[in-house]
Amino acid sequence: MALALAGTLDGEIVVADSRQVYRHLHIATNHPGPEERRSVPFHLVEVAEPDTAFNVHDFVRLATAALADIVARGRLAIVEGGSVLYVDVLCDGFSLGGVPPRPDRRRELASLPLPQLAALLDRLDPAAVVDRRNPVRLVRAIELLEGAGPPLERLRSRRPPAFEAIRVGLRASLEAIDRRLLERSLRQVERGLVEETRRALESGVTAQSQVLTGIGYREAVAVIRGELTASELPLEMARANRRYARRQLSWLRRDPRITWFDVEADPVPSILTYLGGQLK
Repeated sequence: MALALAGTLDGEIVVADSRQVYRHLHIATNHPGPEERRSVPFHLVEVAEPDTAFNVHDFVRLATAALADIVARGRLAIVEGGSVLYVDVLCDGFSLGGVPPRPDRRRELASLPLPQLAALLDRLDPAAVVDRRNPVRLVRAIELLEGAGPPLERLRSRRPPAFEAIRVGLRASLEAIDRRLLERSLRQVERGLVEETRRALESGVTAQSQVLTGIGYREAVAVIRGELTASELPLEMARANRRYARRQLSWLRRDPRITWFDVEADPVPSILTYLGGQLK
């Protein structure tokens, strides 16, 4: 849908996705294909090597530069994606403390089980508002607190960006979402997900890397290790995607600034009408 909007509005897409930033791994990251890229310019796709860490600070730095370039050429920037934390930090101007990541410490923290990470966060700042089921956010919160001290809320300073965001969301029934996620998982397996994951491992990308811990690759690694069967793979991917989608929806539904459109009907005409009124 972002592709249709960008093409109609003479716009360009800034992808806010923590996995699509990686090169060489295309299937479970859902990279836009060659035909899509010929139709509309995409930014922040394949900008990092798969054996490196990429965080929200990296995203905001690159996305801010991309937005400035798009606007300077008189085109409309459409930020779309999947990593809602990236979108919120970019559009709301949160700094997240400005504490740079420490790769060695991050690797130590990433090796800890979830309950141990949560316990460490509680020792550093019991009042910290962090999703304690999400290891990536736990690790980053601990990094911030160890680097700058508590409370975490103090580190989440806000500097309003130089643009105003119009927020649009797509709404579908949970049944429709679940069906689409299963269909996508099946297609990804058919396209060679396990083989792509095996090539990445053989090239030196570790199973603990940020990209291979994402949904799809994580389960493919389990198949390669013999911990999951090939027939179980798409079902396990779909289950993980369902859990993630519900967390995304819970996050997004709390934001009253989002205007929702029904994806079951073609939402593009309604969205264009709405944006036309907002952009006047």
